[in-house]
Amino acid sequence: MYRTLPYFSLFLVTVLLQVFLFDNLTISIYLNPLVYVAFIALLPLDTPPVVVLLAGLAAGVAMDFAMGIAGVNTISTLLVAFMRGTLLSLLSRRDDLREGGVPSVARLGRRTFLIYLVVLIVLHHAVFFLLEALSWAHLTHTLLRIAASSAVSTAFVWIIARIFTAKLPVRV
Repeated sequence: MYRTLPYFSLFLVTVLLQVFLFDNLTISIYLNPLVYVAFIALLPLDTPPVVVLLAGLAAGVAMDFAMGIAGVNTISTLLVAFMRGTLLSLLSRRDDLREGGVPSVARLGRRTFLIYLVVLIVLHHAVFFLLEALSWAHLTHTLLRIAASSAVSTAFVWIIARIFTAKLPVRV
């Protein structure tokens, strides 16, 4: 319960950043950063899977409502929330997961944390853009959008993660 306020504020910040900043940037058709995935990626390691799924549902529904897209954000965010536990168990030791804490560079190490972020973001973006396109006719265009948007989103989520976890102790 003592971690509810920071994570609620992280939820609000990522959703508001996405809605008011990143959705309004028109850099290129290939660059569409989706940074609200940071909320799911930064949930504590000992969060029960049901809570992670409910948090993913809340983030997806909020983004669908804000963006006017019927279900695409919810489906892609729920998949990321579902796969998060499996990915963490593949990348980190069992003792680290049992002790809890927040996924961060200090907790997982720079390389492991970057792999964790890249896999979550690429998975999210692949589902999001493939559902958005709903066609195999422009597959190369969709793959370019996935690659470019994933790279930019990873950079922004890395910055958000560094800011969010800067003052947190390693084992909280």
